[in-house]
Amino acid sequence: MGSGMDGAEMGWELSTAVVLFHEAVARRLGLSAVDHKALGVISRTGPLPAGALAARLGMNASAVTALVDRLERAGHVRRVPDPGDRRRVLVEAAPGRRPDLAGVFAELGKEMNAFMTRYDEDELAAIADYLTRTIAVLRAQTERLAEDPQVSDE
Repeated sequence: MGSGMDGAEMGWELSTAVVLFHEAVARRLGLSAVDHKALGVISRTGPLPAGALAARLGMNASAVTALVDRLERAGHVRRVPDPGDRRRVLVEAAPGRRPDLAGVFAELGKEMNAFMTRYDEDELAAIADYLTRTIAVLRAQTERLAEDPQVSDE
């Protein structure tokens, strides 16, 4: 690779930068990074059962219950009856309570767009391929770790 980093090093640097960025964004809202990302999942997917949220986040049921409790206390989400099954509860974003992060993400988008103009169509296709595959690997590894908490890092 031209950067002097191998794939593992670059992946580590990328994931660390993304996590730290989202931690900083979350702090602006008085949340943790995982609470902020969970709120993003809920906002993007619409109302969903806590079990589905747990699966999306790779968390167990009790951890998601605590997470939803925190978001509900902060006024970001609410629990509502499932119209298709009144025995089940859905978690939805609180109406009119979506955090305003337009400025933060507008600046990020501006910076990203500025440097993306350096690449031609073939390079952009390679970057898109890399990111798509990285996302798939990260999701698969998240599932693997969630399914087997005893997996070692050897």
